[in-house]
Amino acid sequence: MAVYHKLSSYISSTLSFASFGGRKLWQVRGKPAIIATVVVTSLLLASRALKILEAPELAAYDKLIQLRQSEAPDDRLLIVGVTEADIKAQQRWPLSDATINRVLQQLEKYQPRAIGLDIYRDIPHEPGRSDLLEHLQTSEKTIAICKFGEGAADLGIGPPPGMPASNLGFSDLAIDEDGIIRRSLLVGDGDPDSICNTRISFALQLAWRYLDALGIKSHVKENGDIILGETRLPRLDSHSGGYLGVDAGGYQILLNYRSPRQMTKQVTLMAVLNDQIDPNWVRDRIVLIGAIAPSTKDSFYTPYSAGKQENHTMPGVVVHAQIVSQILSAVVDGRPLLWVWPDWAEWLWIWVWSLVGGAIAWEIAHPLGQLLAAVVAIGILLGVSWLMFICGGWVPLVAPTLALILSNGGTFVYKLCRTHQECQQIALRVKEQNQSIELLQTLLKQKTQLDSADEATELPLEMASTEVLEYPTIGTPNKLLRGRYQILEILGCGGFAHTYLAADTQRPNHPQCVIKHLMPARSDGQFLQVARRLFHTEAEILDVLGRHDRIPQLLAYFEENKEFYLVEEFICGNHLSNEMPPEKQIPEKQVIDWFAQLLEIIAFIHSHNVIHRDIKPNNIIRRQADGRLCLIDFGAVKLMHPQLESTSEKYTVAIGTNGYAAPEQLAGQPRLNSDLYSLGMIGIQALTGLNPTQLRQDSNTGTVVWRHLAGVGPQLAAVLDKMVSYHFSDRYQSATEVLQDLKKISPASKKLPHLRYRPLT
Repeated sequence: MAVYHKLSSYISSTLSFASFGGRKLWQVRGKPAIIATVVVTSLLLASRALKILEAPELAAYDKLIQLRQSEAPDDRLLIVGVTEADIKAQQRWPLSDATINRVLQQLEKYQPRAIGLDIYRDIPHEPGRSDLLEHLQTSEKTIAICKFGEGAADLGIGPPPGMPASNLGFSDLAIDEDGIIRRSLLVGDGDPDSICNTRISFALQLAWRYLDALGIKSHVKENGDIILGETRLPRLDSHSGGYLGVDAGGYQILLNYRSPRQMTKQVTLMAVLNDQIDPNWVRDRIVLIGAIAPSTKDSFYTPYSAGKQENHTMPGVVVHAQIVSQILSAVVDGRPLLWVWPDWAEWLWIWVWSLVGGAIAWEIAHPLGQLLAAVVAIGILLGVSWLMFICGGWVPLVAPTLALILSNGGTFVYKLCRTHQECQQIALRVKEQNQSIELLQTLLKQKTQLDSADEATELPLEMASTEVLEYPTIGTPNKLLRGRYQILEILGCGGFAHTYLAADTQRPNHPQCVIKHLMPARSDGQFLQVARRLFHTEAEILDVLGRHDRIPQLLAYFEENKEFYLVEEFICGNHLSNEMPPEKQIPEKQVIDWFAQLLEIIAFIHSHNVIHRDIKPNNIIRRQADGRLCLIDFGAVKLMHPQLESTSEKYTVAIGTNGYAAPEQLAGQPRLNSDLYSLGMIGIQALTGLNPTQLRQDSNTGTVVWRHLAGVGPQLAAVLDKMVSYHFSDRYQSATEVLQDLKKISPASKKLPHLRYRPLT
């Protein structure tokens, strides 16, 4: 039950991260990616709570230890190691009490700070028992060992008889479930039934002796923290770092190994007995005596053990020396002790990298780009984790890596599914849009016939009022529309709509937006019903298209008093027409750069089977923030107020601007490559400096005649001629085809992007 309570606590804590400065999760753009990161983070925290990730996290920790550069030997220590040769020379193991007594006396005459005897002496090993006990009971420098028991059946290993507690330390080491020593147990909980009557570890007793000689005092704070001089030893709990429910009893710290091999000087037992060592190696140092011979089986696995075929364990006396060196180096030299974050910081760390993975999948559309960005992000994660480890910080590594990968993959799969679903929905909306357009065409033709034949009485009652309406502008400065949008200025007035710059008073800082006031041509019931259907369909299409970063985002749409309003993102910048003054000829390279940017947008909208219908310089804005070209003013909703042809005094449902619109578009039958015709005419205008209406067409073919007016290379000229072919079947059929031909033009074509969009079929 405790696990499930902790699991629910993790999940609820993670979900609380889903607020950004007071904005709820579901109000944030890109919320599916954020939801994916929350779900992934919750699952990973659940996995951590169930200890699923403990083993890989500890393996990653071991790898970090292995990758660190070995440090110089600690010259404050000396190890007297009992080798196989020493055992053979003594012809026995365990060593006799007399031999150990001789070693202790030999070392003490060289005046060490402390001597640690890592060999049990709880039972006699004659000869020399009485002499050894007398030495141990009277020496102020020798620290002996004992061992805690593991229950009623195992009371442990006792100290040498009569040994004072001040000269005694337990030899127990904190061994993880996989058999590896990564922690130092400095203070034990104390078991009244154990025959090992000390709570202080062997290593800590030795370190204290050395520091006390330097005048560095130690004390224990009220909360139990051990302070050595000005250094606090960071205490581990059961969930520190990659540990999840580890036995953190007593006072434990992470063991910061110095080196996998020669962490300090070592001499053999026989070298000491034969007085063959330099006295300076002993004077004012800590000497540890212990077995290093493999036959004694006093060795342990360490983080350095993985991957080694031989010498893959470390003798216990060397492990104790590593702990002593760690304490001395931290207090005297300022060497960092390994530390970990609290739980909430680790959760936040995992969630941040989950966000990175989700953001990559959400913002980068191309799979190869996503893969590359994800690899770079993982590299950064590994690099940051490594740098923090060098500085002493052990942060989760496996969990955030999995969070990044899973969030990235989950968001990518969601986008694929959503794109497929959107394509189906858009295809349906486009079909409905075309049906509405056809119906509007029929209604307008009926009106024209009624006006000429004066037979309105034969129409249904709801169509009796068929006059074309004229709407006054609402763009009075400071007028508040729908109680929210404050009109700032009029941006434009056309036959079918008025466009305003407004401020959204219900959002922080009152950001600016664009409001299009769309006005149906007639107020009769049937026309208004079709117009309303077209308006809602168009809004749903614009909502999807606005997810492209260079198409204005649809913010809202609503109807008031039989009039329709679209609220769109305001793109601050200048129209492309400002860069194309009359008679100014734009360089070929710059035109190709324009095409590269615009073709990407056109390919995106065409992939949804949507036609822009009115591509012209005034509907292209160079965004001030980044200098990129953006496409604005989409929509078949212009059909709600068709244009009056002055020659015939009839209304037409064709949308487009004279000179830029393709012939089939002017006939009310636009196609996808009608937009390519418009873009081609913009290119010709840029190269010639002439408005398209000033150019003549070949009377036989309808082809625009323009080459003699511009100094342009034959390759680009051929591309433009194909883009503006009179008949749509002779033109490029997709933006991708245009780009492929532009790439053959050097050198500017080398920078053109690869289009990833394909029209629906």
